[in-house]
Amino acid sequence: MRTDTRLPELWGDIWFATGETLLMVAWTVLIGGLLGLLLGLGLYLTRKGGLFPNRVVSAVLNLLVNFFRPIPFIIFIAAVQPAARLVVGTGIGTPAVIFSLILASMFGIARITEQNLITVPPGVIEAARSMGASRIRIAATVLVPEALAPVILGFTFAFVAIVDMSAVAGLVAGGGLGAFAQTFGYRQYDPAVTWACVIILVAIVQVVQFAGNALAARILSR
Repeated sequence: MRTDTRLPELWGDIWFATGETLLMVAWTVLIGGLLGLLLGLGLYLTRKGGLFPNRVVSAVLNLLVNFFRPIPFIIFIAAVQPAARLVVGTGIGTPAVIFSLILASMFGIARITEQNLITVPPGVIEAARSMGASRIRIAATVLVPEALAPVILGFTFAFVAIVDMSAVAGLVAGGGLGAFAQTFGYRQYDPAVTWACVIILVAIVQVVQFAGNALAARILSR
């Protein structure tokens, strides 16, 4: 094991890798979060007893989520490489990783969203229906607002998972802190570099976790 470290001379590169990680995570949360939210709404609304019950649509959506969600991300990246080449023009690098992250996170967020929507008391929905509100209006103005706080907490949990997946993406030259820690830390036997990347990742997660908890608490207190 090395007794010296290249950490002082690598700080500029570490901050650049941090920016790559934040870019990957931001695009994933934005696009994957939106798609996951819509898919989660579809799962909830079409289930038995939902506002738009449809056994066929519900079965198809559940099949999609249950098929893709359990796949380990390192295998998922390899599996969707052909689709990544078709959509973003390459099967490796940051664009391909972002594409894979969006798909993987979408299915996980969909299930989280559905589970949080289920927590909305049925009486709230029935009260809105008895007042003559349309099903679409109930979904937009009653269902989503009532479940907003737990959904935010669910998205916070998903953010942590996405950061973890972005680090794993370094194995396919995806860039970011994961790739940097492997290349200049683990492979160069420089634990100081590895731990610098770990500490930055932990700091990012802690900031987002605190913000998510605070926002959810503020919504619940209204």
